[in-house]
Amino acid sequence: MSQPIQIVCPKCSTPNRVPKERLAEGGICGKCRNKLFNGQPVELNAGNFKRFLSQTDVPVIVDFWAPWCGPCKAMAPAFTEAARELEPNVRLAKLDTQKYQQIAAQLNIRSIPTLIVFNNGRETGRTSGALPPAQLKKWIKTAAKLRK
Repeated sequence: MSQPIQIVCPKCSTPNRVPKERLAEGGICGKCRNKLFNGQPVELNAGNFKRFLSQTDVPVIVDFWAPWCGPCKAMAPAFTEAARELEPNVRLAKLDTQKYQQIAAQLNIRSIPTLIVFNNGRETGRTSGALPPAQLKKWIKTAAKLRK
């Protein structure tokens, strides 16, 4: 049996260990009993942002957006579709830059939407601007180094 990987629960933010060979089954949180992957981007906030980035062993793609941003709204359905298709090999998440301006400033977010890939809490890729669905999925797969 291989070493387990850690996945943070989207509901209660508790880190959970999942055997790597059973990752495709998704898993259930040991604390709140919710699914660890539900085909939806995780809503990040000031309280769970660092935990998700640093304690999730799969790549985390964060969409930095705002409710007033037209291109952000236009890209949102494709981002959700990508979550349904690409989980559990990658975790997709969203952060509202209007509510959490300090986090956006710390990461030097200058335009939205901006997508950032984090691996073990470290930024490993970034792109700005809305991407059409096919291009969005291709960028995520490439940036997260997922197999095609």
